[in-house]
Amino acid sequence: MHSSKLLAIVALALVLAACSSTGGKRVSEPAASIQQLTVDARGNWQVQLRLQNYSSMAMRFDAIDLALEVNGQPAGHLKASPALSIPGESADLATVSHSPDGTGRLVVADSLASGQGINYTLKGDVQVTPDGSKSRSYTIDGKNQLNPVPGLPGVLR
Repeated sequence: MHSSKLLAIVALALVLAACSSTGGKRVSEPAASIQQLTVDARGNWQVQLRLQNYSSMAMRFDAIDLALEVNGQPAGHLKASPALSIPGESADLATVSHSPDGTGRLVVADSLASGQGINYTLKGDVQVTPDGSKSRSYTIDGKNQLNPVPGLPGVLR
């Protein structure tokens, strides 16, 4: 009976060891969204992209090429090479200067004038390099919303 208890304890310990986390590094798909869009006096935009690293290790965001639509209307491409290293499970901002397409420019101007929000879509690719690994490309396909910021003319968040 004594040896069967010992055998049961050893078996339980082996099961628990097999279930425990190994602490390995995990590479997960990143995300991109617009944190803030600011329209200057000439109608050009400063777009603050929030780059989210869901991996357990740092990733360098090397290149961004995202088609932007506002309220279903094309507004051009956001292209940048931020070379921004973001720690694991963290986010950071990259600012992209953008001259929007005419229709997109009008949609955002109308939104700011009326105080109404806009829906936007980002579709494209983000090139990242995980620490100690090869560069990888991930497809972004996200939808979200921006609203005018009271007291800050020309700003949507």
